[in-house]
Amino acid sequence: MRASLAAVALLVSAGLAQAQSQGVSKTEIVVGSIQDLSGPLAGYGKQVRAGMQLRVDELNEQGGVHGRRIVLKFEDSGYDPKRAVLAAQKLVNQDKIFIMAGHIGTAQNLAAMPVQFEKNVINFWPLTAAREMYEPFHKLKYSFAVPYYEQIRVMLPRLVKEKGAKKVCAHYQDDDFGLEVLKGAEAGLKGINMELAEKTSFKRGATEFSSQVAKLKSAGCDVVVLGTIIRETIGSIAEARKTGFNPIFLGSSAAYTDLIHKLGGKAMDGFYATMATQHPYMDEASQPIRFWATKYKTKFGDDPTVFSVYGYLIIDGFIAVAQKVGPNLSTDSFIKAMDSMSFPADIFGSAPASYTATKRLGSNASRLSQIQDGRWKVISDYVGQ
Repeated sequence: MRASLAAVALLVSAGLAQAQSQGVSKTEIVVGSIQDLSGPLAGYGKQVRAGMQLRVDELNEQGGVHGRRIVLKFEDSGYDPKRAVLAAQKLVNQDKIFIMAGHIGTAQNLAAMPVQFEKNVINFWPLTAAREMYEPFHKLKYSFAVPYYEQIRVMLPRLVKEKGAKKVCAHYQDDDFGLEVLKGAEAGLKGINMELAEKTSFKRGATEFSSQVAKLKSAGCDVVVLGTIIRETIGSIAEARKTGFNPIFLGSSAAYTDLIHKLGGKAMDGFYATMATQHPYMDEASQPIRFWATKYKTKFGDDPTVFSVYGYLIIDGFIAVAQKVGPNLSTDSFIKAMDSMSFPADIFGSAPASYTATKRLGSNASRLSQIQDGRWKVISDYVGQ
């Protein structure tokens, strides 16, 4: 009887260990990622995928992590939360991923996380700066992106004071992402005894902003906070310029991309965005960035972007933790190692980051950049910690 019980206990123990170490074999680690490859953020998603692939290829050519090569599995959400759930189900249940890395989109992550957490799959460094990526606390959540809320809360009052602005307004996407930007603006203004003079919103996927811009113009806004991403940023600013409405526009890191000035042209000059990691221009003064950008272009045939860098750094961060864990990689051992990790500043200017068992956001620090003569220029030091 005792022998039978011992055998059962051994089987149960082995089953738990196997479930916990899903996606890890003697030779491979399976890493999953959900990107928008066909929807409004496809420009970002494809760049993230390439950046992730570049770092994985580098690692695998060098022999992997403790003898294990990384296998990347991508699924397309089309920036639709319902499709993100289906994508997560496939990655978690069929592809048996060890970890979800760099999943793009706020609403998409919120929809997919329950699927992952049910199978003990970590949500590692998602590509969204929403506070829900680390709050409320969950042992399987790790975020690296400075929250949109904090970016705007800290930077907006500084910009308002510097420019002597009297009327601050907000124009935002009516979803989890846009609301974070809106709340950050409201909190930042509250700290300097101001309120939003006007606010307008639009549904995800909107392409026409004339009524919202007319409302902002009529309110006499001299600063407009944008809770927008790519085409909404371009469309809103272009519409404003067309009508002779030229306030100061401030966006979040979601709009910090070369696609703004590439697609929007001269009308985008003057646009501000909060950010941390620097866009890698091919002729950048920094030699390490130029070298990295050349390597990327040689492999993919396109100039890299800041989203290429995000993808690269997400995998680089994962590798650093897996190296620290050693050969016995499991969900628990990864969490234990991650909870004492410190990441130094990188060649792209990202702020140093650190994690503990109770601190699941690497850094709160952001800085300000502006489009000047058709390219992003960093114009402030880091604020926050």
